[in-house]
Amino acid sequence: MARVRAIRRFTVRTVLPGSLDALEALAINLRWSWHPPTRDLFAAIDPDRWAVSGHDPVRLLGEVSAERLAELAEDQGFVDWVARARADLADYLEQPRWYQSLGDDAPAGIAYFSPEYGITSALPQYSGGLGILAGDHLKTASDLGVPIIALGLFYRAGYFRQTLSRDGWQQEHYPVSDPDGSPVSLLREADGSPAKIAVGLPGGRFLVARIWVAQVGRVPLLMLDSDVEENGPIEREVTDRLYGGGGEHRLQQEMLLGIGGVRAVRAYCRITGRPEPEVFHTNEGHAGFLGLERIRELVSTNPGMTFDQALEVSRAGTVFTTHTPVPAGIDRFPIDLIAQYFGGDNASAGVPVDRVLELGAESFDGGDPTVFNMAVMGLRLAQRANGVSLLHGEVSRGMFSGLWSGFDNDDVPITSVTNGVHAPTWTARQVVDLAHGASLDDAEGWAVIADTPDEQLWQVKRALREELVAMTRWRLRESWTNRGASDAELGWTDSVLDPDVLTIGFARRVPSYKRLTLMLRDPERLRALLTDPERPVQLVVAGKAHPADDGGKRLIQQLVHFADSEDVRHRIVFLPDYDISMATTLYPGCDVWLNNPIRPLEASGTSGMKAALNGALNLSILDGWWDEWFDGENGWAIPTADGVEDADRRDDLEAEALYSLIENSVAPAFYTRDEKGLPQRWLFMLKHTLRTLGPKVLASRMLREYVTRLYGPAAVASREIEATDYALARDLSDWKGRLRAGWSALRIDHVEADGVGDAVMQGAGITIRAYVSLGTLTPDDVQVQAVFGRVDADDRLVEHEALTMEHAEQYDGNRWLYRLTIDLDRNGPFGYTVRILPAHPGLASAQELGLQVLPPLTVGMSDGVLR
Repeated sequence: MARVRAIRRFTVRTVLPGSLDALEALAINLRWSWHPPTRDLFAAIDPDRWAVSGHDPVRLLGEVSAERLAELAEDQGFVDWVARARADLADYLEQPRWYQSLGDDAPAGIAYFSPEYGITSALPQYSGGLGILAGDHLKTASDLGVPIIALGLFYRAGYFRQTLSRDGWQQEHYPVSDPDGSPVSLLREADGSPAKIAVGLPGGRFLVARIWVAQVGRVPLLMLDSDVEENGPIEREVTDRLYGGGGEHRLQQEMLLGIGGVRAVRAYCRITGRPEPEVFHTNEGHAGFLGLERIRELVSTNPGMTFDQALEVSRAGTVFTTHTPVPAGIDRFPIDLIAQYFGGDNASAGVPVDRVLELGAESFDGGDPTVFNMAVMGLRLAQRANGVSLLHGEVSRGMFSGLWSGFDNDDVPITSVTNGVHAPTWTARQVVDLAHGASLDDAEGWAVIADTPDEQLWQVKRALREELVAMTRWRLRESWTNRGASDAELGWTDSVLDPDVLTIGFARRVPSYKRLTLMLRDPERLRALLTDPERPVQLVVAGKAHPADDGGKRLIQQLVHFADSEDVRHRIVFLPDYDISMATTLYPGCDVWLNNPIRPLEASGTSGMKAALNGALNLSILDGWWDEWFDGENGWAIPTADGVEDADRRDDLEAEALYSLIENSVAPAFYTRDEKGLPQRWLFMLKHTLRTLGPKVLASRMLREYVTRLYGPAAVASREIEATDYALARDLSDWKGRLRAGWSALRIDHVEADGVGDAVMQGAGITIRAYVSLGTLTPDDVQVQAVFGRVDADDRLVEHEALTMEHAEQYDGNRWLYRLTIDLDRNGPFGYTVRILPAHPGLASAQELGLQVLPPLTVGMSDGVLR
């Protein structure tokens, strides 16, 4: 007889005794996920159930017996402990923090949109680095007091759980995330009914969603859930899986996130009385439709406001962060599908579908006219944009340079804010204890840790390695059991890894560019390193391939087959189901963190940062954050075979470089010991890493940069453009129309300079004069710049800067003389040119519009060459 299945699953929670009711507030606020004292409190309720629950307080309280709670309610010591923890949480939530010191000029509120959030394993709404970064962003905002409201989706299946088949093939499982058993609460209207939002769909249909709220310290995370009765079967499945499906399903997810997300923010602020956000931050292109919703709001509530005027208002307060260094990582939809969803009977008044299509059009050289590009739309809808490391900013300026055709990549207005990680989440307690109470939010705490006596620090690292070994053996045995092995076959797992052996970690998603199997290019060479009798190495590897990526699954299978070999399986393991829970033991337990992507395809990477906070040394390709912060003493840089076009040859060369570094540099530093048995060279590098990288890789540093460099300026721009009934927005929109109409008539007629010969003495000055015809425009509409600096052999400007020239005299018609004197404080080959750029108080940068006028090659200097 078939087993009867329930049609609805829910959790029956134990009623808490009155003296312990504060446990509910402590469990529902996710601060416990990065606050060890609160976790200690929950662990004390029932240590065994705490372990079985996966360290999830909500699940624990749902399963602990009434008898145990009654017993604890009679324990005055425990009751006082609960009261102290609740008071500590209240103090954390209410006391002014760093952000409150910035005064009234700081944004009153910031809305942060991301398709995934990695906060805790108890809320599995993440797949990889983007989600973990978003989670760290929220936790850090809470710690710093930044008034963020976060928007996401509540996925009923979240991302998949990973197991392996007997043959080592990845298998996916999608356990249901029950909101009733999760650390979330339903946003309700004043009458107690669930707050809901709706997004229009073609054919007169609506996508309705309720709003779950996860409280991340001070930060509310609003998650939209389409599994509601008002929806049909198809609409109910929109929030089924993270990155599930494609085509219309993905488009509906992104419409719900962007359009529905703005509506959810409005509902939350209305219900709670919280100030409306002044800044909207789009974390990657998935939420880009939020800009369209803000335009619709403005047009519908301000009679007479045009689409273009509303666009200026929306752009001023929007920040866009791109995380991908490759076009393949960007969501692109067929133009016809976008037209179907934003036109016809689903069109919004004042938001013409042709204008929507323009925003995502790849209208540049090499673009595909048949697709709608979400990142391109994100850039056009945001006045400020950034990549996530210095190198990634450079890559992004090149990748999106078509939007600023004619500009050098360095002039493309995409800046960089290098990612960071949340130290309280990712730093092991044993390492935190070495700070003796000093804050890990600045250099002081990391200096205290770095000053720990060698013997003590080495003992801590060995203890962390032991924890990793224990976790690895348990997870490996569980994996083999799932693969069909019997207990009688698994005795060998009890001796896997050794807490005294050099331990290298490698864990991340498994797209091809991250090169999971680069270490296998020469299997015999790797086998020799693993089994070296004097200086052995051991490897702990983890990672998930996208469910649709069979190529990534084959890479995992190749690695698993090697790791299954009896002669090396005690030295290399693949651990399935890489998640936050695994990571918090893996990072601290490793001595070395390995990263070997194809440069420059790693946007930033943060796993190596987390390892560094725990005293691990990085062994990495110079990509992402490592490219800017490797200093020769905090780890090793794997040489890259730049310029080698043959992919196999490149991989062979870089794998050989990796083997050689491990054999000749990494292992000798770890195993060369002094008379006390301490590796002095290793400890020097470890302490140097803690002292120098510790303060740099922090999410608190990252978020302060976002606040001061992006959020703050965006808020100022938003206030200015909205002032006096949107006067600046109307003026800016009209000015852009007039500027574009008159731009083609601009000319640089003549350029000359005083004091320029074949050679100019350093310290001398030259005066540059440019004669410019402005056509129908005025000097207030433009700025004329002198661009100068060193030149290469082809007279191309490198290491250049630009200064605004002053208009001095007007000649016949609308012809003007511009002048600038430059002091030459550098020697070597030097050159300059002149250009015309737009100028308006509503622009964030002169390059923003992608318009410039350069002189024709025939415009002269005394020597006939314009540099």
